[in-house]
Amino acid sequence: MHIEQLALRNYRNYERLEIGFDNKINVIIGENAQGKTNLMEAIYVLAFTKSHRTPREKELIRWDADFAKLTGEISRGGQTHTQEIIISAKGKKARLDQIEQKRLSDYIGAFNVVMFAPEDLTLVKGAPQTRRRFIDMELGQIQPRYIYHLAQYGKILKQRNHLLREMQRGRSKDKVMLEVLTEQLVMHAADLLERRFGFLNLLRTWAAPIHQGISRGLETLEIRYESSIEVSEEENKEKLGQIYLERFAQMQDKEIDRGTTLLGPHRDDLAFFVNGKNVQTFGSQGQQRTTALSVKLAEIELIESEVGEYPVLLLDDVLSELDDYRQSHLLNTIQGKVQTFVSTTSVDGIHHETLKQAELFRVKNGEIVS
Repeated sequence: MHIEQLALRNYRNYERLEIGFDNKINVIIGENAQGKTNLMEAIYVLAFTKSHRTPREKELIRWDADFAKLTGEISRGGQTHTQEIIISAKGKKARLDQIEQKRLSDYIGAFNVVMFAPEDLTLVKGAPQTRRRFIDMELGQIQPRYIYHLAQYGKILKQRNHLLREMQRGRSKDKVMLEVLTEQLVMHAADLLERRFGFLNLLRTWAAPIHQGISRGLETLEIRYESSIEVSEEENKEKLGQIYLERFAQMQDKEIDRGTTLLGPHRDDLAFFVNGKNVQTFGSQGQQRTTALSVKLAEIELIESEVGEYPVLLLDDVLSELDDYRQSHLLNTIQGKVQTFVSTTSVDGIHHETLKQAELFRVKNGEIVS
């Protein structure tokens, strides 16, 4: 899988851009604030319909324009397909081969992308929502139905929290409605949790040997799912739903007192252990970075094993954050099999055969210059 052509109109600081890419390595070079990351972000948005940098879609539209348009020619399965995103004040439209997709779950997954940026190095030591977002974005690529359940869960959670706040303030005593919302929430929560457990098993399969390789056999990586309910990863969706209902019944008074939902996938987390010790708490910066790199490389292999093709890899200003050994391990792993985009201010400090074979693009003021 690779992106052959990208066309941008009124996107960030790009008024118009049409550009073709090599199917192996593409290096985007430029000073800060010239548009390197905007170009990488555009490829990400084409895959996910949203930015990894901001939740405010109006920021993606050029300051003096009414809309932004992104069009990509994507090669997958031996055929070329067109994907298009149009963002305006009226909302967002996503099209596959000129056909508008009403649901995100029908669009996401058609073009697989893995982003590795400096903030991803905080996957281990960052806040729990960083790790939940990682799960949601990557699992959504290989199981689009997950996105549907995630969206429904979010809507019901918002309604349930509103009712709990009203009950906390004494403005409502409608426990029947609370039970109805709880049952609806649990239906989606159980599905999300079952899928997350399956995803985590796949991630472990790839991440553990990769981490051992990067650490020269000195470290063993273990990834654990930390659920807000006590449950075995072997439980099926029906059993998970039953356990959720029991726990919500036990927590009802406490939730009313707190005015918020205290259980569910939105409160879960991942924990990483190296040689039995929690890396977030006891790991060195090197161990934390090795763990993050292992997870990202595992993500690439996981997607290939599930969809049959390697995703496109975006390395946004991340190589300069890695030491020479981790740089080399990353580039050796992807060499020749993954279409990769590397953004950097300079390639002077990066010595690797892969980059010598790359196609170079220089960016200045939202334009590609020779």
